[in-house]
Amino acid sequence: MANINDSLEQVLALDGAVAVAIVDFVSGMTLAHRSNQQFDLELAAAVNSEVVKSKLRAVEQLGLGEDVEDILITLTNHYHLIRISARPELRNLFFYVVIDRGRGNLGLARRVIEKVDAQIDGF
Repeated sequence: MANINDSLEQVLALDGAVAVAIVDFVSGMTLAHRSNQQFDLELAAAVNSEVVKSKLRAVEQLGLGEDVEDILITLTNHYHLIRISARPELRNLFFYVVIDRGRGNLGLARRVIEKVDAQIDGF
């Protein structure tokens, strides 16, 4: 298992990574975060907690019987990637990653977050 700081640094080391946070979407609280640039992760975490809750409600109301893996928000200059933990004991947490569209690789970011989710320890 990897510690939280090392795990966040691994995500932030990705080319084009701007910021990363681990968020409890039930409370909207940021549990840990790192950033390469000025970015209000506390506010972003709270707002995106509502996005996650809305998407989970929609999937439930539609009766899809599926889990939400991630949510991608594409902006002019950034990707905002929200990945809900796949680990049953951490299902109320999501990883929030901001990636510069011009420099980042979205596919690689998804793979690294998946790996970090499987290895992270400390919650």
